[in-house]
Amino acid sequence: MGNPHKSFRTRLGGLSGILAPVLAFAFICLAIANYPQFNWYDNALSDLGVVPGITATLFNFGLFISGLFSLNFAAGLYRFLGKHIIGKLGAVVFAAACLSLIGIASAPENVRPFHYYFSVAFFSLVPIALLIIAGYLFVARMKPLAAFTLLISLFAAAPWVLYFQVQFVQGVAIPEVLSALAGSIWAFFIGWKMLRTDSNSTRY
Repeated sequence: MGNPHKSFRTRLGGLSGILAPVLAFAFICLAIANYPQFNWYDNALSDLGVVPGITATLFNFGLFISGLFSLNFAAGLYRFLGKHIIGKLGAVVFAAACLSLIGIASAPENVRPFHYYFSVAFFSLVPIALLIIAGYLFVARMKPLAAFTLLISLFAAAPWVLYFQVQFVQGVAIPEVLSALAGSIWAFFIGWKMLRTDSNSTRY
């Protein structure tokens, strides 16, 4: 029989994994709506975080609260992935990405060089974490979920590879949103799995 408290914390983490991307994109959309000058081709999303008034507040608060929810999701993920060291490592790297997201919100674009470091860390650590977790899932013989996670990790990295090879836009807003969207789809899906199961009775 599973530990009810452990099961509750896992499910709570799963709910956080669903809410985190919803909150992040909702506040980003609100910030963009309040700043008509935003241009997807020329700007970075972080440009919204230094616009005076409600725009910066919406953007930074949204990322901060999303980072907190994501961190709780990572804690649930740590329990959900079982006892294998590879799974645990993937969850820890994902937690580091969540802390980087909180850092992006806490140190806006004009707080140099910390904002840049946090941004690079976040967009690097998400695909790395997913790649490690995909490796664990392959080892655990959960091949469909492993393939899905591997595909998402590639989609999270691809916009940046394409940007630095071709630079198809002037700003980085499009690579940022595509990469974040890939990670969000994965978090939403795994969060839903965690809501339905616990780490002692995982069913894929």
